[in-house]
Amino acid sequence: MHPHRFTRVKSIALSFCAALGLVFLTGCATGITNLTPAVLPENPSQIYTISTRVKPKAPDVVPGSLVVRIIIDGQSFPMKKSALGNDIYEFDYQLPAGRSELAYYFLVNYKYLQQGFARDTEEFIDVVRTKIVGRYVLSLETNRGPVGARISVLGRGFTAQDTVTFDGTTARTVYDSPNSISFFVPAVESGRNYKVELTGANGTSPIGTFRVDATALSVSPTELALTRGQTQSITFTLSNPAPTGGLLLDVTTDAPESVIMPEVVIPAGSTSATINVTGGKPGSGSLFLKGFGSGEVTVPVTVK
Repeated sequence: MHPHRFTRVKSIALSFCAALGLVFLTGCATGITNLTPAVLPENPSQIYTISTRVKPKAPDVVPGSLVVRIIIDGQSFPMKKSALGNDIYEFDYQLPAGRSELAYYFLVNYKYLQQGFARDTEEFIDVVRTKIVGRYVLSLETNRGPVGARISVLGRGFTAQDTVTFDGTTARTVYDSPNSISFFVPAVESGRNYKVELTGANGTSPIGTFRVDATALSVSPTELALTRGQTQSITFTLSNPAPTGGLLLDVTTDAPESVIMPEVVIPAGSTSATINVTGGKPGSGSLFLKGFGSGEVTVPVTVK
């Protein structure tokens, strides 16, 4: 009687283990990997390809028994093998009008051999979501340049409220069209890379990495002494010609009521620009230009 009781307990334990193994196959550990990006750019046809990689966890899968399906909008659709690989499956989904998000999951059914018997099982993943965005970046005109260079960005869905940032530092941004914007490389430290992003009402989108190169610049005269209402010219000279689009010199001052001057732009292909500085209220301060030479160019200014 005791051996019989032991055999029964052993049988129950084995059955529990088999059931537990099936649970792990179907929910806890699957061989399904979603290959679809979390964000997809909008396209005119509104057809989007959803793909997944399937490598069943169970050993000894019965050939020809694998069926991969996508459950989306409460409907089940078969997925086809992709030309990208034998274990990759894809499905082209027509997004209904007015929708900007997809919610779906993958369901995989197959047979596997266990102790010589074919058993049915399935694997699945939790629901995943993919957003469709009307604004996206296609390309950055170049990935390096000096402070003040004007750089173009091509894409789609740009607005006049969009701005470009360098590691969080806002760059002067120019809205050209829904498919193009430009920015001037801000006065940041040269000789290093920056993460460039596009921010606006539609969120933040990565643009790429931009390296800010050092550029030598000289100023003549090296200091200004003016009387109120007096005008004096000052020249900014580069060691190399300004790039396409020109070079914006972001000149600032700590005496804005004493210094009256226009914006400084060195034209494309030129090496210098001369402007007139007019004395305002009596006072003293300096002109500052960051990102050039040793890091900052300073021109003392006195107005009597």
